Amino acid sequence: MYSPPDDATQQRTEAAHAEAANRLAFTAGPPYAWGWNGRTISARAGTDRWLRVEAVPADRAAAGLPREGITGAEYIPDDVPRPRLQATVRWTKDGWTYDADLLTPIRQSVISPTTPEVHTDPGLADGWWAELHQALDVLAGVPTEREAVRTLWMRRSFPLFLGIDAPDHIERVTGHGDLHWANLTGTPLTIMDWERWGSVPVGFDAGLLHVYSLRVPAVAARVRDEFADTLATPAGRIGELAALCELLQSVARREYADIAEPLMNRAEALTGRRLPVPPPALKGTPRAA
Repeated sequence: MYSPPDDATQQRTEAAHAEAANRLAFTAGPPYAWGWNGRTISARAGTDRWLRVEAVPADRAAAGLPREGITGAEYIPDDVPRPRLQATVRWTKDGWTYDADLLTPIRQSVISPTTPEVHTDPGLADGWWAELHQALDVLAGVPTEREAVRTLWMRRSFPLFLGIDAPDHIERVTGHGDLHWANLTGTPLTIMDWERWGSVPVGFDAGLLHVYSLRVPAVAARVRDEFADTLATPAGRIGELAALCELLQSVARREYADIAEPLMNRAEALTGRRLPVPPPALKGTPRAA
């Protein structure tokens, strides 16, 4: 869904994908699907598998930080529809640690294969929304110590990107952490890319899906209606503000310029404050996770 940020990253990660295919004894190659900032690369492997490779600086992997791959998601109940892990392999080369995951394929079409945003109404049936509700309800109760959206990030970023302080108490549930239209298929529902799942503020998943829907008012309205019991609560409002904050941070990094104005309008509606422009991102400011 993304493009690699530069030629060097593209060459390095494509070589890593070829190495993963060789280690797992599968044939794989382009076309590739890229993750954020060239961090992941994926492609079909053989006739019925999907090979995803994640790259992490070796010093970060060696520090014992939690692996943000698919492995932990295997403990999530089967009621949450997702690709299943078939095999995994890890190696380190030239300062990078690579985690390769061989996954079951996705049979259904992705709703928005090239961007997290939705540009047209996909016309999803009531049954699809019911499937999504059920999956998120089951996921919410899964015990985890992984913090997908960090409290420290919220405390640093809310004043910078929203003009308000983060609350002292943040109510949390377990969530996907990256719920957008490029990670969702049509009926029957499959939720993809479990790199980031973990503890999130209540309403974050629904809020993230909402902000990625703002270019299509009918879809944004449907998301608000479907998740009104969460987004309309004080805790859900904080979760949606965290999602807005994350996207406004991306705007400040010159991403998602096409939805900058709707994002700022929604943030103003929730906070009562209007920032004149998204402030430039601080050098080294991390993502929420």
